[in-house]
Amino acid sequence: MAFYTNGDDDQLQCAWAREHGVRTSDLTEILLAQIEEHNTEVFYNLDPMLYGSDFVKRLPGCVRRAICWRAAPSGNVDLSGYDLVICNFPSILRDWEDRGCRTAYFAPACDPAMSEYAGRAVRSLDLVFVGGFSRHHVARTAALKEAASLEGVRMSFHLEEGRLARLANALPFVPVLGKHAYPRRVRELTAGPVYGREMYARFANSRIVLNGAVDMAGSDRGNMRCFEATGCGSVLLTDAGNYPDGFIDGKTMVTYSSPDQIPDLVRRLLSDPAWASSIAEAGNSMVQTKYSKQRQWIRFQELIAG
Repeated sequence: MAFYTNGDDDQLQCAWAREHGVRTSDLTEILLAQIEEHNTEVFYNLDPMLYGSDFVKRLPGCVRRAICWRAAPSGNVDLSGYDLVICNFPSILRDWEDRGCRTAYFAPACDPAMSEYAGRAVRSLDLVFVGGFSRHHVARTAALKEAASLEGVRMSFHLEEGRLARLANALPFVPVLGKHAYPRRVRELTAGPVYGREMYARFANSRIVLNGAVDMAGSDRGNMRCFEATGCGSVLLTDAGNYPDGFIDGKTMVTYSSPDQIPDLVRRLLSDPAWASSIAEAGNSMVQTKYSKQRQWIRFQELIAG
């Protein structure tokens, strides 16, 4: 039996506390109470920046294994209290190993709900992008600018602004903030961020999903957009790098080595529907089999037992 919660959601957590007679508004204390009430044996944490080793030391005695996912550089955060640090970025795992942590490779999976979207025959957009826009996405910004330069291509960008980008877009007259604002053409194509099924619908409505890694990723690749775009049956157009098994340029995805290649690749995909369809279908078949929830669950059980 599983129990899931968002530990930093004060409304959710405080509602649970009231319902269970826990007289505190301290979110950390509520989370510990939830773990104890559930009699949790495996604590799997997706936010170790908030709940590091100090929190692990306070876990109830029922917890036998503490595992966390961390797929980004993390400064001086201590995760050595966890039994295992997992993600699908080998260079980041090596960094955690150098800090004395036990690590293991663990990949995302294709959400079964994506199958409801993958087979759509009508795709009214040519290209879509969904993701963050911040000072940590310089290469991604260059990719968006190149894509936005295409004439006659139906596209939309759904951007989640970083703090500086939000400030720069609100105060465009402040010169020092200018480099953090949306480029003019990108701004014209930008709508609000989308998540969950709304995001799936956007991907399924577009022939091509543009992707670009965060700058700090180094040469490793494999962010969630890779699995979501292919899972929804679109062509994944993404930056070159070291991808998880099955993601192959020209077969299950298309890669660009530099942003200035994006316009030509988009034009080729749109002018050759048969080739684009073969990429999309192969990518979708690959991610649904190689990265199925069933396979992921088997792998997770192996990690717990290890």
